[in-house]
Amino acid sequence: MALDPALVGRGYPPSAVYEVGRQKIAEFADAIGAADPVHRDTDAARAAGHPDVIAPPTFAIALTLSAAGVVVEDPDVALDYSRVVHGEQRFTHHRPIRAGDRLVATPTIEAVRSIGGNDLLTTRVDVATEDGETVCSATSMLVARGTA
Repeated sequence: MALDPALVGRGYPPSAVYEVGRQKIAEFADAIGAADPVHRDTDAARAAGHPDVIAPPTFAIALTLSAAGVVVEDPDVALDYSRVVHGEQRFTHHRPIRAGDRLVATPTIEAVRSIGGNDLLTTRVDVATEDGETVCSATSMLVARGTA
């Protein structure tokens, strides 16, 4: 069954607060092979103009993926996740994610379309500090194969 285009614009509540720790940043940097010392060394980060170590740009996936999960689990979306592949991922940063940030992630359905017998669901997850400072957005497109 094709996804309902009326879902476009549907928003969801913010996630629980995610506290960014130095160790989590270092582990993520290790996992992706990011060697820049600003991800591990506070002095290097400060010398580069940051108040603390900063996360690699793709670190945002650590909180946006689970936040977007509420869309996939929404019964109104009725997405058969067994047929889904990840089609695209983009990040737009307003400032680096840094150690000590307390972040919330708020998902929205950006687009729904059918193409070649497949449903395409695009979500955007806006990440901000718990005080409301915009940090980044993650846009993800999921392809539900053979459902349209």
